[in-house]
Amino acid sequence: MNGNGSGAKTVAVLGLGEAGSLLARDLVRGGATVRGWDPDFHGDLSEIPRAASLAAAVDGADIVISVNWSTVAADVAREALPYLHRGMLYADHNTAGPLLKQALAAIVEPSGAAFIDVAMMAPVPPLGMRVGMFMAGSGAEELAAFYRRFGTPVGFIGAKPGEANGRKLCRSVFFKGMSSSVWEALEAARAVGVEDWLRSDISKTFVEADAAFIDRLVDGTAKHAVRRGHEMRDAETMLRELGTPTTMVTATAESLERIAAEKTVAAHR
Repeated sequence: MNGNGSGAKTVAVLGLGEAGSLLARDLVRGGATVRGWDPDFHGDLSEIPRAASLAAAVDGADIVISVNWSTVAADVAREALPYLHRGMLYADHNTAGPLLKQALAAIVEPSGAAFIDVAMMAPVPPLGMRVGMFMAGSGAEELAAFYRRFGTPVGFIGAKPGEANGRKLCRSVFFKGMSSSVWEALEAARAVGVEDWLRSDISKTFVEADAAFIDRLVDGTAKHAVRRGHEMRDAETMLRELGTPTTMVTATAESLERIAAEKTVAAHR
């Protein structure tokens, strides 16, 4: 790294979409030297210095930040590889499973650069660099120290690539699944004419939730899986009669039936 202040660091930001452009903007405002690159420059990038190519952005940078779709993350890493060297940090901000993060580390680290698996734990707009992040990998401690200068709350630091996004994706199973279930339930409630009541009831449930509430959810599911499975099949039938989607209610019924079956097998061992 060059120097000790944030302004002495040169940061290549690869991917200037909604998230990448906000991160780059905040880095510029915080005093970092930024080189932005995207094969399709669009949107308001007036504050972000743009490089002529990916190679021009990466060559000589101290930190490389990849903020792209996971489907192209490996291609971006391979394109950057010839310009990476010992002492550089390569931070992959894409949401992806642990296996892809480990594969990216295997691409990057033979160059001598340190790889960091970064999980952004909330939507980047409007927070920018103040979005909460988890980090894992050989350069995680160093990157976390740098990001904190820009107000980034780093909530977890792990040693192995994939640990950060592994945590994020486990949370996504809960949060995105819950969000989809709320959406589906409100569609059904709208068809029945009780949407306002259900919105209020859901809000009350969230407000009153605590650690004991989570324990009750887990214990109750294990204890009452058979009955709740039947209940969700009844709900599934109702939603079909209403003509509203049944994706989440069907999946919930199947999950409860699986849990009940596993309990039965365990009881007869």
